[in-house]
Amino acid sequence: MKATPQMVKELRDRTQAGMMDCKKALEANDCDIEKAIVWLREKGMAKALKKSGRTAAEGLCSYAIDGNTMVVYEVNCETDFAATNDKFKALVEKIGSILVKSNASNDEEALNFQFEGKALSQIILEDSSVIGEKVSLRRVNRIVKEDAESFGAYKHMGGSIVSAVVLANADETVAKDVAMHIAACNPSYVSREDIPASVVESETQIILTETLNENAKADKPKPENIIREKILPGRVDKHFKESCLLDQPFVKNDKETVREFLSHTKSTVKTFIRLAVGEGIEKEVVDFAAEVAAQAGLNK
Repeated sequence: MKATPQMVKELRDRTQAGMMDCKKALEANDCDIEKAIVWLREKGMAKALKKSGRTAAEGLCSYAIDGNTMVVYEVNCETDFAATNDKFKALVEKIGSILVKSNASNDEEALNFQFEGKALSQIILEDSSVIGEKVSLRRVNRIVKEDAESFGAYKHMGGSIVSAVVLANADETVAKDVAMHIAACNPSYVSREDIPASVVESETQIILTETLNENAKADKPKPENIIREKILPGRVDKHFKESCLLDQPFVKNDKETVREFLSHTKSTVKTFIRLAVGEGIEKEVVDFAAEVAAQAGLNK
C-alpha cells in the first residue's frame, strides 16, 4: 500500500521523524500509523507522543461546575470560523449548563438527557441551525468530588485545550496551578502505579529493541546482559517519568516536580482529565479547486 502525503505529514507531526523515514515506515507497515510509530521508535528515529491522535476537527472544549460535580466535554463544528463565532461559544456554554444538571457520564447519556421537555440532541440541532453548521457533542466526562476536595480547571486559548483535576487537601489556587500544568505538559497517568501492566510490557519491549539496535551499531557493543540489566531499567524509568504527572517538572518551577510542589501543602491528586479539540478525528481534506470544477461541470 502506498503512503499518501497526508499520512506522511501526520506521522511526521506525531514523531518528528524525517519525511522519507515516515514514508518508509508507513509502507513497511501497510500504512498503519500506530504500527509505523512503533517501527520508527524501535529504529531510534522517533519518540512516542503521549495520547496523540489525529487532530483536525474544529470546535471548543469546555467545562461546567455545579457544587461537587464537574463536566468536561467537547463540542465540534465544521469550520474554524464558526468556532470563533459568539453564537457557537454561547451554545457551548449552554450545553455545559445543561450537562452539569444531568447524571450523564458519556456521549449517549448526554445526548438523551431531557431538559425542559427536549433531549439535549434536539436542543443542539435547533441551535446549530442558527449557526449554519453541523454541531456535535463528544467526549462527555463527569467528575464528582468530596466536600473536602477541590476542583482545578484551566482553559487554554478559550477552549482549544481544557484540563481538570481533583485534589485532596488543596485550595483552588493550587488546584488551578496543577490543571494549568496538565494542559501544558499532557501527562498520561497520575503515577507509575496507574500504568497498566500491558502498557509497561509493550513500552519496555519497544525500548529494549531500540536500545539493542543502537548497541549493534556502536563501535564497542556492550554484552546483551548489560543492556537488559543495567541500561534498560534506566531508560524505561525515564520514559515513564515523562508521562506521569507527579514525576514531571512543574511547569511554573522546573526545579521541582509536581510531586514536590504538592508536598508543600500535603495535597494529593485524585484524578485528572485533559481534552484538546479534535483528538481522534480525521477531517476530510478537500481540494476546493477540484470541488468547484466538478460542480461547474468542468471535469466532464
